[in-house]
Amino acid sequence: MGLLLTVVGCSNFLDQDIRSTLIPSTYFANANQAQAAIDGLYNSLRLLSSNTDTGYGESGWVGLELFAQHATTLGQSQYNNQILNQTLDAANPYFSSVWDNAYNGIGAANLSIARIPAITMDETAKKALLGQAYFIRAFLYYHLVRLYGDVPLIVNPVDGTSPDLYPTRTAQADVYKLIISDLQTAEQAGLPVVERTGRISQSAVKSLLASVYLTTAGYPLQIKANYQLAADKAAEVIDAGNYPLFTQYISLHNNADKNAGELILQAQYQFGIATNAISPLIIPYFVGISKYNDEFGALIPTNAFYNSYEAGDLRTKEQQFYFSSYPRIKAPYDIVNFNAHALYKYFHLESALNTADCDENWTLLRMPEVMLIYAEAINEVGAATPKAYDQINAIRKRAQLPALSGLSQDAFRTAVWKERYHELAYENKAYFDIQRTRKAYNVVNNSFVDAVGFKGDAGNAFQAKYLLWGIPTAEIATNSKLTQNPGY
Repeated sequence: MGLLLTVVGCSNFLDQDIRSTLIPSTYFANANQAQAAIDGLYNSLRLLSSNTDTGYGESGWVGLELFAQHATTLGQSQYNNQILNQTLDAANPYFSSVWDNAYNGIGAANLSIARIPAITMDETAKKALLGQAYFIRAFLYYHLVRLYGDVPLIVNPVDGTSPDLYPTRTAQADVYKLIISDLQTAEQAGLPVVERTGRISQSAVKSLLASVYLTTAGYPLQIKANYQLAADKAAEVIDAGNYPLFTQYISLHNNADKNAGELILQAQYQFGIATNAISPLIIPYFVGISKYNDEFGALIPTNAFYNSYEAGDLRTKEQQFYFSSYPRIKAPYDIVNFNAHALYKYFHLESALNTADCDENWTLLRMPEVMLIYAEAINEVGAATPKAYDQINAIRKRAQLPALSGLSQDAFRTAVWKERYHELAYENKAYFDIQRTRKAYNVVNNSFVDAVGFKGDAGNAFQAKYLLWGIPTAEIATNSKLTQNPGY
């Protein structure tokens, strides 16, 4: 299950993961060590965006998008192709990478939660440090429970004699209870309402809690009362007015606007400290428009998905969310045509044209998602309210689309789901939406249909087994108490 005993020590929370050789029982002796431990936990927010590639052109966030079936790849990665062709099994490295990294982070969070309370230090600062640990543990379990279903629920430090060394799986409902409890604890930890340095804020806690409530209102738990809780929590962030929408989409992926504007929480990267392959992964295969050593072509939106946007949508204009051509890096007068619509949304100009090392932040939570959570949830409670229309229409206004009005409950639901696909495109939301709604976006007919069995624009009928990921083969082999998900 990974090294659950690991302590992470960092001088700066942007630093890469540095494993400490100190004994955990004696490490948490003072406030500086407590701060260092929490700083180290921030590496876990890079769960899906870090450079833990298993081959050529793989990254956790890419894999998630391929499962959603609105993107393709250029064929150089066998593991990406297994997802597209739906031929993958539980030995796929994507499954083990996310599982191991999440449980390593949970192990470090558990140590902090267990050891920090006994440290003699300022109590306000101690409470805030613990709040960050609770948030990160909830964040990691939220990914695990959605991806794998029932997962081992470990809340205490583990060593060689612990009963949790070989754990059993815990029912999803109980995992969600811990996630919600952890976030509620973090919400009361005295964190800043807004934090523009990349650290966790109270607003980030509320936003993630709204997402959790929305998810638990859908499949598989279907706790319908949680729609109201999702709306209420999202409304707290909306009403505070601290996260204005950017006026230009370039602000979503440039260095100047990191952690600013509508960005509630990002996984942090900085040149010389921690870098990633986000931008190289989305450039068509070796078209020669950047200084990167590799242009992977790992994630290319399908033409069908690109064409599903409404006519006149600003997001489809060249160099907004997408781009189809660009000057050759060694001959700027020569324009390279991609014959595809690549994701300009993640094209990082600072590194592509200058340093060749991408330090683009990976966005985890931003204001349009919170606005759409509110709109969807309040509509499910009864019907869309004027405030619900205000949320979706603000996003549409920025995209230069007409305002919506007078829709039925069903039509408004469809409008919000479409807006989630179009505004939050390729931000690792679509696959989780498929899981909680059991619906897939039929971009040809611009409608939502039953996900299982639907043959989408990526070309293969969606199999029921892929509503969950497989428990990694290595975990099953070493822990006889673990069971496998159906179909694997």
